[in-house]
Amino acid sequence: MLKRAVTILVFAASPLLAQSSSPVAASRMLWEDVTNYLVQSAKDMPEEKFSFRPTAGVRSFGELIGHVAGAQNMFCAIALGEKPPAEDAVEKAATTKDALVKALQASNDNCRRAYAQGDADAAGTVSVFGRPQSRLYVLMINATHDNEHYGNVVTYLRMNGIVPPSSRPRGGN
Repeated sequence: MLKRAVTILVFAASPLLAQSSSPVAASRMLWEDVTNYLVQSAKDMPEEKFSFRPTAGVRSFGELIGHVAGAQNMFCAIALGEKPPAEDAVEKAATTKDALVKALQASNDNCRRAYAQGDADAAGTVSVFGRPQSRLYVLMINATHDNEHYGNVVTYLRMNGIVPPSSRPRGGN
C-alpha cells in the first residue's frame, strides 16, 4: 500500500519536477502545501474539539495532529541520517491545543532542515523500517503520510462545520 502511495505521489509530482530541476525541491513543494494546511487546521479547530473523534476506534483530532507531528519528526530525522525519535512520542506527550500546535510547528522546523538538503545528499541511502531507501524516498513518504492524514483532518473539520484551508478561496481575502 505504501509503495502504491509513493508511486501515485511521484506521478502527481511529475508536473512539479518538470518545473523544477531538483527532485528535493519538488518534494518540498508538495510537503509545504500540506503542512501549511495541517497547521492552519490545527489552529482553526476549537480547543474543545481536539477530543472529537468521528467514531470509536479512531484517533481524536488532537491525537491525529500529535501523530502527524511525531511521524514528521521520525521521517525527517531518518531523511537527515539522524537517530529518529519514537513516532508516537508527540501523540503521547502533547494533549492541549497549544502544545499540539507548537509540536506540529516544531516538527515542520525539523522537516525544513530535511527538505533543504541537496539532491546529492538526498540520493544517499538510509534504513527505513529495516530496508534501504534513498533519503528522497523518505521525504516523499513524509509528504505522502501528511497528505493521507490531511484527508482525515478535512473530514474532522467538516463534521464540525469548519471549511478546510484547502477548500477556502485563495487570493487577497
